[in-house]
Amino acid sequence: MEDNQEIFKNKHKIKGDIKFSIYLNDEQREAKRIILENTVTVIKGNAGSGKSAVAVATALDLLFKKEIEKIIITRPAIASFEDIGYLPGSKDEKLQPYLAPLYDIMNKVYKKEIIEKHLAEGNIEVIPLGFMRGRNFSNCLVIVDEGQNVQDKQMQLLLGRLCKGSKMVICGDSSQIDLKDKKLSGFDFICKNMKDINGFEVVTLKVNHRAPIVEEILKIYKEVE
Repeated sequence: MEDNQEIFKNKHKIKGDIKFSIYLNDEQREAKRIILENTVTVIKGNAGSGKSAVAVATALDLLFKKEIEKIIITRPAIASFEDIGYLPGSKDEKLQPYLAPLYDIMNKVYKKEIIEKHLAEGNIEVIPLGFMRGRNFSNCLVIVDEGQNVQDKQMQLLLGRLCKGSKMVICGDSSQIDLKDKKLSGFDFICKNMKDINGFEVVTLKVNHRAPIVEEILKIYKEVE
C-alpha cells in the first residue's frame, strides 16, 4: 500500500517549472542540483554571492511541487557585533528586525502575497536557532542562514534533528563570523570534516550579485586580513 507521503506527493504535485522573480546563473543552478541530490548541502560564498537566494528558491520549488511538506528557515541570534538583548520590547519585537532579512529574501524570490499565505498556514516557518532544541525535521527542507555564526554544539544539534524525507542547506561565509570568539563557530569544521560523507556536499558560489564595487572592497579586506 502506498504510504501517506507518497499519496500526498502524487495527489498534489504541480507539473512544470515554477516562475521565480530571480534568475539563477549557472553556478546557482548547479548548487540547486547538488541540494536536490543530497541530504545536507553547505553553500559557501562571499557576501552577495546569492547563497540564501538559491537555498530559498530551491526550497520553494520543492514546496510548491509538494515534494516536501514544509520549509523551516533559521539563523543564530547574532547581529553584527550587537546584542539583541539590549533592544527594547518583547522577545517577538526584538526578533522581528533580526529575522527581517529572511522575509526579504523570500519576497525577493517569489510573490509576497503567496509567501505570506504559506507563512500564515505554517507551510513556511521562520524561527531563531535557539528554539530548535526538541524539534524533529520530517519531510521538510531546513535552511540555516548565517551558518558561520552557528556554534559547534549548535551545529551538532541541528544536524541531529534531521529525520526521514528531509534536507538541510547551510549557508555561510567564514569571513563574516560575528561570534566574540570565532573559534566557537562550527561552520569550518563541517566543511572540512563532513564532505566525504555520502549525502553531504559542500559547494562554493563565486559570482557577485551586488554592485561591482562590493567585490573589490571585500577583496581588499581579505588581503589585509
